[in-house]
Amino acid sequence: MKTAVIDLGTNTFHLLIVDKKHTLYKESIPAKIGKGGISQGIISEEGIQRALAVLKHFKSIIDTQQVSDKHIFAIGTSAIRNAGNKDEFIERVAEETGITIKEISGDKEAELIYYGVREAVQINETSMIMDIGGGSVEFIICNQDKIFWKQSFEIGGQRLMDKFMKSDPISMRSVQQMDDFFREQLLPLANACHQYAPETLVGSSGSFDTLIDMFFMKEKGMLPPATEVGFEYSLPEFYHAYDELIFKNHEERMAIPGMIELRVDMIVVAVCLIKYIIQAFEIKHIRVSNYSLKEGILAKIMADNKL
Repeated sequence: MKTAVIDLGTNTFHLLIVDKKHTLYKESIPAKIGKGGISQGIISEEGIQRALAVLKHFKSIIDTQQVSDKHIFAIGTSAIRNAGNKDEFIERVAEETGITIKEISGDKEAELIYYGVREAVQINETSMIMDIGGGSVEFIICNQDKIFWKQSFEIGGQRLMDKFMKSDPISMRSVQQMDDFFREQLLPLANACHQYAPETLVGSSGSFDTLIDMFFMKEKGMLPPATEVGFEYSLPEFYHAYDELIFKNHEERMAIPGMIELRVDMIVVAVCLIKYIIQAFEIKHIRVSNYSLKEGILAKIMADNKL
């Protein structure tokens, strides 16, 4: 049975087509539906047009691969669930592309991310999964067998950029203001960490992928092999990357081997959040999973044929 999963993220739309567990097609395209509207609680007309262009392209691939409509799972996350015009957006997508979007809660998103990460990384000890999206950030405290605690926070990269990235390079004052903001917003996470004491951070996809790409380019002069989906990443290496990213401007960051246009700005606020988490919760180890929401959706479908 061929299955197509579309993850409609705030920044990027992802398409994954599989036949049983064999990957037939995989593509990620920036749609940036959060740009220019997320802080006002809408998807702008420009954002809708970008989304439609990407989804029309995805639908042509899905049709070429002969995936039946009932096996297309299109999942809407933070930017969609919080948009005042989400009904109009979902309706227009259905009319113009034939794709039906299912909007999921932040809680469900966190659960599905857990299923995806677990496919890529063996979570032997109590760990904290962190998935930094454009609209929301999910935290899951878990091991390989179960979730102990999970929550989605509407503090994703696009929201943080709109709120704090007033200059480039970012000012130290803005970094300090962000830390204060995280301390206030992430109180439920602080309580959960006090209870479960995770010492390992598992970064899920997104900006963490770029940190791994930067590390591989620096150490080996090449990107990681596509077959590798889980990585160890040292704290000293993270702090090296943090210093490199924080003090450079857009053009200088873009020149870093492994950097991509899609993440060149958002990675600044992302590493500020990662650094806060490491320091506030005394994280000792970092691991990175290439797998995230779309692989979790797939794992859930494969396990019980439903979301």
